[in-house]
Order: sequence, then C-alpha cells, then structure tokens
Amino acid sequence: MDDGERNKKSIGYSLLYAVAYLHALLPFSVLYLLSDILYFFIYYIIRYRRKLVRRNIKNSFSFETEKRIISIEKEFYHHLCDYFVETIKTLHISDEEIRKRMKFENPEMINRLTASGNSCILSLGHYCNWEWVTSIVNYLTPGIKQGLVYKELHSKAFDHLFVRLRSSFKAIPIEMRSVYRKLIESKNKGETVVVGFLSDQRPPKSTGHYWTRFMNQDTVVQTGMEKIAKLLGFSIVYLDITKVKRGHYIGKFYVITPDASNEPEYEIMERYMNKLEETIKKDPAYYLWSHNRWKFKKEPEEKLLSEVYEFES
Repeated sequence: MDDGERNKKSIGYSLLYAVAYLHALLPFSVLYLLSDILYFFIYYIIRYRRKLVRRNIKNSFSFETEKRIISIEKEFYHHLCDYFVETIKTLHISDEEIRKRMKFENPEMINRLTASGNSCILSLGHYCNWEWVTSIVNYLTPGIKQGLVYKELHSKAFDHLFVRLRSSFKAIPIEMRSVYRKLIESKNKGETVVVGFLSDQRPPKSTGHYWTRFMNQDTVVQTGMEKIAKLLGFSIVYLDITKVKRGHYIGKFYVITPDASNEPEYEIMERYMNKLEETIKKDPAYYLWSHNRWKFKKEPEEKLLSEVYEFES
C-alpha cells in the first residue's frame, strides 16, 4: 500500500470516527428517535435483506402464522436499529451508565472459575446487544484481563472504528486468525483471561465439518472455540441475555464446562448451540436474522456422518 492510499484510508477513518463520536454525544432519547427514523428507511425504503430475514425466521419457526412471522421480522429491524445507535453510544458512555443498562446477574460464577488462575471462555450469540457485554470487566476480579474475538471487516475504516468501540471497556479485541497464538502467549505469561467468543455464525465452507440441528434446520457449526478451549484446558460459560426494555439488558451465566479438555468431541458445541436456541426462542426478534446463517446445505454423506454421531452419543 502506497502512502497516498494509506492517507486516504486514514482520512476515511477520521471522518467516520468524528461522525460516530458526534452521534455518541447525543442522549439516548434522541438516539432512539434516530433509530425509529432509521427503521423506516431500512425496512420500508431500502428493504435491507428482507427476503433473507423472512426466510430465516420462517424456516426457524415453520409452525408460526404469517402474521407472527412478520411481527417478529418488524421487531427484529426495530431492534437492529437500536443495536446500531446503542453501539455508537459506546464511544461516549460512563461506567455508571453502562452498569444501569447492561447488568449481570451472577458474575461471581466467572470469578469462581478463574480463582485458580485458569482462564475462561465466555460464549454468547449475536443476540440483544452483544457489544455491551464487554462491560463485564467491571464485575471481574481485579487483575483478570478481558478479550474478545472478532472477524476483521472488509472496510478498514469500519474495522478500525469497531476495534475502538470494542475497546471502550478495556477489552482487548483479538482478530480470529491470531486468537490461538495470543491465548498461548497469555497462558505462557501466567495471565488469567476471560475471552468472549461469538461462535454462532456460518464458518467458511472449507472449515465446516460438523453439523447439528439448530433452529429447526441442519446447521454447520464453527468449532474453533471448542478446539482452543480443549487444547488450553479453559473453562467455558454461556451468557444468556434478556432484553428488559429498550436499552436495558440482563445477562445470566451458565457453565458449559469447568474444564474443556475433559469433554468429548463436539459436546461443547452441542451444549452451546442448545443454550443459544433456548435464548432465541424466548424472544426471537433480538437474534441477528440478517446473517446468511444457513447458506450451506448439508450433503448426503455429511447427513450420514451426523446420524452416526448422534447414534453413538
């Protein structure tokens, strides 16, 4: 990359950050008004991924009426716009304010699992406002480091912005391609970390070898979280989030395993996907239905292998 191109990208990020920060200075009442306006344009004018969203919801809740499907769909788009303005607000929000809006019911569970110095994986889905979960650092035992795994965005300007957003509560963003190396380094240094994994999105086709039933559909599963946890002997918890009202959430932790190295292959991912499905079914509108989660279809030989695994289990 030459200096001219680098300067253009730097200017692009600076402008994007300036616009985002100015919006972050606005009170929540104004931001939610903007969210309502944004919803109208995204849903009715732009029609952002409406066919995909409708199909995903319909396939997941095939027993529901058309009226109910459309109701979930509209509520999803409302929430997606809320998620967007809430995430921007992260650039300018106090610890006191975030504590009121993102509460954790039982953070002592993580502190017990990490008391011996062993690290912990916090597994969750793209549900409610997952960006605010990094504020868990306010509840952790002092000295414990917090990280979160993310996938680099194609746009460098947006990628830099989201890295900055995700660092707002002292969390350390870790790009997914370097996560194993970074966690090995932390372990060798004797550091205790709590690292967030969102493992519910579609993996690259070349790496997707494990299938399960999720939301009424054959679903290929990312297994990187399980593999890393088993290799390093980490504990894993699942975070179930409930939306109390607009801009207010409560998270509750459940132990997936106190020591991943002792678990059978794919058992961790099964538990994780089952817990996530329970979360989604409680309030379907708050899941990220706009992601093309079920793009890949199960081949006949994969179906056979899956049936053999289920029989042996």
